[in-house]
Order: sequence, then structure tokens, then C-alpha cells
Amino acid sequence: MKKIALILNISIAILFFSCKQQDKQDTTTETVTVKERHEPKKMAYHIESAKEFLSKNSNDAAQLNIAYALNRTDEANFKEMDSVVIPDDSSGDIEFYFPFPLEVSSLKEVNKIVFFSYPTQTFAAYEKGQLVYTGPTNMGREKDKTPKGLFFTNWKAEQTTSTFDDEWELHWNFNIENKLGVGWHQYALPGYPASHSCLRLQEKDARKLYDWAEQWELADPETVKVKGTPVIVFGAYDFAASKPWLQLVTDPKVLDISESEVESVTKPFLNTILKEQKIRQDFQRSQK
Repeated sequence: MKKIALILNISIAILFFSCKQQDKQDTTTETVTVKERHEPKKMAYHIESAKEFLSKNSNDAAQLNIAYALNRTDEANFKEMDSVVIPDDSSGDIEFYFPFPLEVSSLKEVNKIVFFSYPTQTFAAYEKGQLVYTGPTNMGREKDKTPKGLFFTNWKAEQTTSTFDDEWELHWNFNIENKLGVGWHQYALPGYPASHSCLRLQEKDARKLYDWAEQWELADPETVKVKGTPVIVFGAYDFAASKPWLQLVTDPKVLDISESEVESVTKPFLNTILKEQKIRQDFQRSQK
């Protein structure tokens, strides 16, 4: 089993300007450590009966978690499925079964950012260009598509109710579009885009992103002083086709998202992201 340990050493140059003194540069070193990763020996997939898979692996939490994630679902909905896609080798970490690249060099200056891929129904969180977390999502259904583009996290709540139906309880909700009421949260994952435009997640993923991403800072109830973590939603889902992850059986790389693709979808927004990031850094320094 191959082990990959990624440690990113980043030198951040902080410039201090004075009208009477020559510019001075104070350089400090920030280290972002990415967990040791275990790569499976074989990347291949097959179709299996969900019922048979569960009968053989009911006590193997690692295999179950990968199977749920690969089929963009959760424990409850997996039990109701017929045929599911399963890796031949489930010994690796989730990152190796999901499409986002482990590193995006063009994001080294970005402290934190989250991507949601519509065509693959997956999300990925990066710190300084390194993938730190990834998993499945069920995004907006065909008549209520999740809006695409750049957003910033704003307010969050451990539990709230849906704006579509006040009987729907949303756990670990983090809003990204306040006026439209779009955010990510834990909710049932049937294994296809099914939401009313929100980004549904497994509970462990929703909780992780809830704690990891940053909230906005308000000057007053109507004025945003500092925006939260940048979020980019991109791509298109073919609602008329079969579930795209089933294609992994014939081509294990069919859903792969290249580093250049991530760079391409980020490029139009990069200046805005870095500008808002500087505003946040300046605000945080002012609070010390």
C-alpha cells in the first residue's frame, strides 16, 4: 500500500509601508500539514447488488463508508438501492476514489476554498492548494438547480428549518447565498440531484465543513464587513443520462477533474477571492 505524506511549507511575505521609511519585509513560515494518505493498489470498479454487498460487509465501516460515498448516498438510502458501484480494492482513503486532484498549485495563495462539482456530485475543500477534505453531495434537482459561480459562506446554524418547508430540519447548515437561501447541510442523499437548490451532505461531511469554513462578519444587520470562505459551484449535470459514477466500471478515470480544470473554473474569480481574503486578514489582525 502506498503512503503519501504531503507537507506544504509556505513562506508568507508581509509588507509594511511607511512614507518616511524604506519598505521592510518580515517573512514568517506557515506550515500546513495534510494527513498521511493510503492509496489502493488497484483502481477498478464493478457493479454489485446493494443487498449482497451489505450482507458481506455489514461490519466493515471503512468499506461501507466508501460504498456510500461512491454512490453519492447515505446509509439509509443505500439499503434501498438495487445495483451499486463498488471498488475492487477498498483499502485506500476516500480521496483516491473521488475526482478532485490532491494538489492545485494555482491555489497556493488561497487560504481556504470549497468546490462543488455538479457533473460528479462531489465537493472538495482546499487549503493553500492542498486537498484537505472531499466527499459526495446531492445538489439541486432539474427544476431547482443549484446556482453556479462564486459565493462566500455567511451565517451558519447547527439546526434550522428549510425555507421551502418548515417541517424539514436541516442540520449543520452553512448558508452561501443569503437572499436565495442556498447552503450546504446534512439531509437525505437519495443518490442523485434531488434538493431544492441546496447542497446536501452526509452528516459527517456537513459537520466537518461547518467547523472548517469561516462565517462572515457584519458591520450591522444590513452591511457585510468581512466575507466568509469562498465557494465555487461549477459544471452541468446530465439529468437525462444514467448516474455518471456508474461509468467508473468501464473507465476508472472518467470522472477525474484535472488540476487545470480547477484552475480554469477558479481563474475568473481569483482576484476577488484574494481581495476578500486580504480584507479578512486585515480584520483579524485588527482584532488582536
